[in-house]
Amino acid sequence: MSKPAPSPIYLDHNGTTPVDPAVLAAMQPLFEEAWGNPSSPSAPGLRAREALEAGRGRVARLLGCEPSEIVFTSGGSESNNTVLKGVVNPAEASRYHVITSSIEHPAVLNPALYLAELGAGLTVLPVDGQGLVDPGAVREAIEPRTVLVSVMLANNETGALQPVREISRIARERGVPVHTDAAQAVGKIPVDVGGLGVDFLSVAGHKLYAPKGVGALFVRKGRSLTPLIHGAAQERGLRAGTESAVLAAGLGEACRIAAERMDRDMKAVRAMRDRLQELLFESVDGLVLNGPQEGRLPNTLFVSVPGVEGGRILEGVPTLYASTGAACHDRSVTLSHVLSAMGVPPEVGMGALRLTVGRSNSMGQVEEAARMIADRVRELRKEER
Repeated sequence: MSKPAPSPIYLDHNGTTPVDPAVLAAMQPLFEEAWGNPSSPSAPGLRAREALEAGRGRVARLLGCEPSEIVFTSGGSESNNTVLKGVVNPAEASRYHVITSSIEHPAVLNPALYLAELGAGLTVLPVDGQGLVDPGAVREAIEPRTVLVSVMLANNETGALQPVREISRIARERGVPVHTDAAQAVGKIPVDVGGLGVDFLSVAGHKLYAPKGVGALFVRKGRSLTPLIHGAAQERGLRAGTESAVLAAGLGEACRIAAERMDRDMKAVRAMRDRLQELLFESVDGLVLNGPQEGRLPNTLFVSVPGVEGGRILEGVPTLYASTGAACHDRSVTLSHVLSAMGVPPEVGMGALRLTVGRSNSMGQVEEAARMIADRVRELRKEER
């Protein structure tokens, strides 16, 4: 009798997360109960409006802000684009200056480069060998025409937590608004917009067990943006289009669950991440940790096996779902822009593996993952002798 196929082990939670069953359960009835247009005074419309605003309230509670400061979007990329493009008048782009960092997600870097093509000033701050932005560099980069500082809260590859609170304090002294892409942080660590001092914050639903296609943007009261999508006056006039009450409810439920189980989830994923790290460093000679040992997301382990391509490692362990770098540009075999910005040599960076733990993982799974990776590395090194 043949052995049953081994169950897959999913360690790519920074790439995306499965929809939480409770989120799906909260959404399902609304397909029939809240199908109306939330802007309509009809009974179906009022039910949709009720579900929409309930979801908005739950997102706001997780972030520590007012519901009126939450704008629903299609995800993190739209939220980021709305902020960066919303602070610059393209007809007078040369009057504006934007500051960002070299390790941002492409959903921030590419809009920033687009603004530069229009004539806006752009400063892309370097990072140190741990992948961290120096707040002092932000202070030096601010000039009279600076209209935005955009630095992510947690890096999607290294998990490094950026000094956003200090950056916000520096920018506030100069009257410059701050945006943070918090797609990787929300749901994994406590995120409070008041404590961070930011004016804009981006959320991606699929990073915290909500569906793809829904996100949120925190816009501090008193701050204004030119809409990315023009049309009717939905979402405070900042995002035209008929809202999806179902998706808003899904994101809201995901935020409610995250708030409820934040402490125990953080403790559980950190224990699994640390065990995975311990086993890999014990069994893989020359392994390198990319990013900080402390001050990173509790679920994130980004390591490199020098001299061995990360893609070749994963090809040999098909039941392990992980990443060789940032999921959004994982098809490329070039060195990750994050590792490049950190000064990691190509012979080290090309061996990168991003292993990110989530709610559904177990200690047994991470121990098995470590064994499979170590066995595969030994196999590849033996072939190269």
